[in-house]
Amino acid sequence: MPGRSKMALTDELVSLSFRLEVDPGLEPHRTPLSEGELEALAKRLLDESKGEPLWIFAYGSLIWKPDFNAVESLHATARGWHRSFCLKMTRWRGSQAQPGLMMALSPGGRCNGVVFRLSEDDRLGQIRRMIRREIGSVDDISTARWIQVETADGTRRALVFWAGPKGERVCHNLPLETVASVLARACGHMGSCAEYLYLTVKHLEEWGIRDRNLWQLQKLVAREIKVIHSQEYQRERLGTANIASHAACS
Repeated sequence: MPGRSKMALTDELVSLSFRLEVDPGLEPHRTPLSEGELEALAKRLLDESKGEPLWIFAYGSLIWKPDFNAVESLHATARGWHRSFCLKMTRWRGSQAQPGLMMALSPGGRCNGVVFRLSEDDRLGQIRRMIRREIGSVDDISTARWIQVETADGTRRALVFWAGPKGERVCHNLPLETVASVLARACGHMGSCAEYLYLTVKHLEEWGIRDRNLWQLQKLVAREIKVIHSQEYQRERLGTANIASHAACS
């Protein structure tokens, strides 16, 4: 986009954040969503759509990795919400050894994103797929909700996932520096937190959307990854030098 600065976080830096991790499975204290509960939730959301066009508000990964059939998309603004890396996770893009942070919508502010209108074909099936992707346990059912979003064509009632999460995993108002430190280090079997941030910012930019906090965050994460790997490089050099020195004295 002409006149706009480039991201500091790059493919090359993101590649440094990857490592092989095994899926540990659902956390022991969380109750998995049964097929019956999933079906009941899907039918409830279908009923709540009231037969009107079904819109999904995307503010993160649903922009760049949707799991539905969209027939229309619009810029949209959700007032009273903002993006926040506030959900601690030890699976997907985090681990028990190095927990990550997942993005959600937190109350307050304004969030610019994209609203998608679903195809009318197999609406229930599309809702099921989104639930399987976004809601893994009974504890997370309440994070699916309906909100009002503003578009150039008027207000839309839209379904959104991970809005206003609550519980022991939630940590609001973390300083950006703290978040950056976590995102630069956390990785799980589905990829790294740095990759998630990178893809989100990159695709927001393609839509002409620049989230001020995420833009600052990607700069901090880029800097943090450079520091981490500079330290590793220095340790490797020191180790090599020590081996050479020992060999010379033998």
